[in-house]
Order: sequence, then structure tokens, then C-alpha cells
Amino acid sequence: MYKQLLFAMAFLFQLLPSKAQDYSRLQQIKGHPFPVYHSNGQTNRAVNISGRCADAMAYISRSLKTKPRFTLLVLTQEDWPHFTKFPVYGMPHYNDDSTLVVAAEDNAFWKSFIPKMDQLPETMRQKIRQAYSSAGGEISMAPFFDLLVLHELGHAFHFQGGLNMPRKWMGELFCNVLLHTYIAEKDPAYLPALTVFPEMVIGGGTDGYRYTSLLDLEAYYDEIGMNHPNNYGWYQSRLHAGAKTIYDAAGAGVLDKLWKSLLVKSGFPDDKSLAAYLGKNVHPKMAELILNW
Repeated sequence: MYKQLLFAMAFLFQLLPSKAQDYSRLQQIKGHPFPVYHSNGQTNRAVNISGRCADAMAYISRSLKTKPRFTLLVLTQEDWPHFTKFPVYGMPHYNDDSTLVVAAEDNAFWKSFIPKMDQLPETMRQKIRQAYSSAGGEISMAPFFDLLVLHELGHAFHFQGGLNMPRKWMGELFCNVLLHTYIAEKDPAYLPALTVFPEMVIGGGTDGYRYTSLLDLEAYYDEIGMNHPNNYGWYQSRLHAGAKTIYDAAGAGVLDKLWKSLLVKSGFPDDKSLAAYLGKNVHPKMAELILNW
């Protein structure tokens, strides 16, 4: 996830730029501070997703004093391979340093996280039904994944804002802090959709996951994102939960403190030294997340 890796971005990492720069097969929505294109028949979805992204960018730009540039694509599964080489439909990502790709439709990847409801405690079943029931009464993880466009927006801020990310996973944690801060401050009705999913995934344990440590995530970041998407989702869930804990302890000002701390161009030889720096300059909960992973 660094500039020296050609802007390996968000939920993910750099893929080769897609061959398609011609958006003539897509529809355009105008009036946003960034270009928005979407697949045919997906106007409402694109309006909702791009509107949330525009609102968040306005809020975060005021706080961080910078505004990134990017193009947003909201794509059906049919259009997906025409505009990105990323193989997992439904995984939000950038296919270059400034083209953000998100799914317009519910999909197999999102559905793969739906648990066996009869094996869950009643309290968790109730949380899931309240947060993720569709109009037809079925469970859909779309409300969670729709919020991840703001996680991806965070990557645009930190890439174009020149932050120094001393670890690959630190870029993900930054984006999760940004996402949680915005939802908690400006759109709190969506907090259940944002927080129940990570709680559910973490509660499912680590059986079947090949990688679980921060050292693993750092060493095998690209492999996990490309070849083990559910394992990557577990990592993101841990980082989402960590971002919530950090925000709850530190408040909205934590985003600005984290931003300023990551502008410092210095390295950290190990995670203990990084934790000490962030614990002092951002909040002790940042250090606890790293040291108690």
C-alpha cells in the first residue's frame, strides 16, 4: 500500500491498470466533486453510494485540509471485468492510483460472510437481523459493504496527502479510523451496519484462516488480499473493531491526531516502537491494539 509500490491501494493493493479508460458503456452522474460512472440500471445505487462519498469527502476535507481526486465506478458483475482486473467481484478497490471500483449488486463474496444463524447466540442473531435484513426479510451484507467506499476514500486521502505508512496494515487502520469517525459523527444511524459485521466475523474465530498475526499481514499482504479474501476480511474486521475502540476512547479528534502523526517521515524498526510512538502522539488505545493483537 505504498507509493513506491505504485499506489497499491485499498482494501487492497495495486493491480495493473485496467485496459478500459473508455466509459461509454456506463452512465454518468454529474454534480459531484469527482467523476461518477455506473452500470446500466444502477442509477439509484450509484446515487446513494456517490452521495455518501461526497458528503464524507466534504467533512473529512475540512478536517484534514486536503481533498483527493479520483473517479468512482459502480459496476454490475457483467461490467466488472471490463474495468478492473481484480478477480473478486464485490471487493472494493482501486485499479490504479485514482479509479475506485465498487460493486452495484449483492454477490457471492458478500454472501460468503453470512453465518449459519442457527449456530449463533440469540443476541447476535438479533443484531444481524436488525442490521442486515433486506426488504424481503433475507440477510444481506450489502449495508456493511456499501459503507466501505468511505474506507477506500481514506486511501485516496492518505496517498495523495503524502502520509508515511510505516506498515502496510497501518494504511488499513487509518482508513478504518476515518470511516468509523465519519459514521459516528455524521451518520450514526449506520453504526450498527458498520460494527455488527466485524463483531460477527471476529466471533466466528480463526479456524480455517491461514494467517492471523500482524506480522503475517505485513509479510503476506498481497497474497492474503488476492488469494484469501475471507482471511483478509477477518483482518479488516479486527482493524474495524480496533478503530471503534480507538474512536470511543479518543473522540473525533483522533483522526486529525493520527493524520499529523503519520506525516512524520521516520521509520520504526519494530511494532513495539511504532506502538510507543502512536500511543504517545495519538492515543494509548492505538498502542494497545498493536501490542495486544
